[in-house]
Amino acid sequence: MNFLYELKSFLFPKNVLNFNTASPVHPASRGIPVPTKKMQEGSSNLSESAKVCPTKAIRIVSDLEVQFDYGKCLQCGLCTERSDGKLRDSGFIYTFALNREELKVTYLSGRMKKVSELPFPLTANQKQFQNLTKKRGFLYREVAAAGNNTVESELNASFNSVFDSEREGVRCVASPKHADALVFSGPVGQNMAAPLETAWDVMAEPKALIACGTEAVSGGLYPMGKLPKEPDLYISGDPPRPDVILQGFRLLMGRFSFQFQEALHKILENEK
Repeated sequence: MNFLYELKSFLFPKNVLNFNTASPVHPASRGIPVPTKKMQEGSSNLSESAKVCPTKAIRIVSDLEVQFDYGKCLQCGLCTERSDGKLRDSGFIYTFALNREELKVTYLSGRMKKVSELPFPLTANQKQFQNLTKKRGFLYREVAAAGNNTVESELNASFNSVFDSEREGVRCVASPKHADALVFSGPVGQNMAAPLETAWDVMAEPKALIACGTEAVSGGLYPMGKLPKEPDLYISGDPPRPDVILQGFRLLMGRFSFQFQEALHKILENEK
């Protein structure tokens, strides 16, 4: 039987994900909530959506202006269910950025207001990290900083034969002393702030801090704890899918050209 399985693997095409052709919209995923055409009538019925949002990711500024912090969004779909058709699940799953502000989006009369500062310039540390890792990839140490272990499950899945993170040169190591990046999940509870900082301090420069999951980006349902520094990469989602995590890693390495708000704006405009 083993021989037959091996023969099958030679005859059938491989199932490895092609990152270069992957889409930020996945039809089988809920993705982030976005306004529908009904939002042109005003946001008067969105108070219920804002009220049921577990992380308070929706802020109603006026009858025409609504702000979404997708760094807080769990992609749970509760807001769309209570929106009277003014919000929908977009299937947009690439909720990652090199700058925290890019995950905050304002909609005016249902249309997305683009941030004038885009693209946000890379920090000196991000540039150094790209120079180090663009060709060879990077090693990371993961710290579960009071999370629920869902991010860890997705990171484990990123090594399987479909996503295969090691083809990008991305591997997890046992010690932060051997790592180029520190990936953390969870809102950084009081008892994990010191271990996270210790892990960061023993790493050699240049190094990167990566917030993986909504709790790591914003605290999610909980208060955000103390961080060693501002993260170099934010990957939202509760939890983010393995392909989303790896595309975020590729963005940090400079192998993937992507701006969250630019991609979201393009998709929303094409659907109108």
